[in-house]
Amino acid sequence: MIWVTVFDAKGNLLRTQSGSFISPDGRFVTTERAIEGGVNAVAKTADGGIYNVIGILAASKALDLAVLQADVKPRKLLRFLELHKDADLTVGTGVAVVGSALAGNEGSARELTIASQEPEHLEITGATPLSAVGSPVVNRDGEVVGVVTSAGERTIARPSAALDTLLSRVAAGTQANWPATAASATPRATPKPRLVYAPAPAFPASASVPGLSGTGRFRLSFDAQGNVTNIQLIQSTGNRLFDESAIRTLRQWKCSPGQGWVVTVPVTFKIR
Repeated sequence: MIWVTVFDAKGNLLRTQSGSFISPDGRFVTTERAIEGGVNAVAKTADGGIYNVIGILAASKALDLAVLQADVKPRKLLRFLELHKDADLTVGTGVAVVGSALAGNEGSARELTIASQEPEHLEITGATPLSAVGSPVVNRDGEVVGVVTSAGERTIARPSAALDTLLSRVAAGTQANWPATAASATPRATPKPRLVYAPAPAFPASASVPGLSGTGRFRLSFDAQGNVTNIQLIQSTGNRLFDESAIRTLRQWKCSPGQGWVVTVPVTFKIR
């Protein structure tokens, strides 16, 4: 039996739950709730073994079961449990819920009996501690007949037939992985461009006539470095000298570096 510790993207402990190896290459089963929100995990055994969990092979919220893959070195003698292939369990049959020794006294095997069985639901008489969730339910031959999904005064398990159905979804060559969304970074907002140098256009000396005025609108295009690359006359001031003076000055404007920017600027010339 193993003790599965699950962590989030920041390395914080999410939860710890029981589980069991079901193959010599490091496949193990626990509940789907145990891995919810997780991006990393380790599996520990009572003999001091610590195995990094590569990822998820299959999971079902409806069944509350998950099959994961631990990183097991070649030739490592790994203790695992065989699945009981016969889905028919007689009411009153004796079974045992076997927790992890790392859970202390709560991990001790508890002898119970089958109270009722349905295709995806196994009820067992007798109370079990909360640490038993994820633990295997085994028959007298040591084969897994179910996995505990709810503990307490009433113990509920998923039959091995339901687990076998989940395992059938794992195609040959399937690579275990953690959900990509659990590790994806939140994109940062792009800062809004702002003007960092914007001198006012000079009044043309040759057009210095009292009462003469004009207002125009100019569209400026900035590159990623903040330099003006193009000026488009949207609305003339009505005076060629005013327009030319405005364009000469606006070419000197600069904005903060970014991804380029287009802005429309009003310019007014007026002598009282």
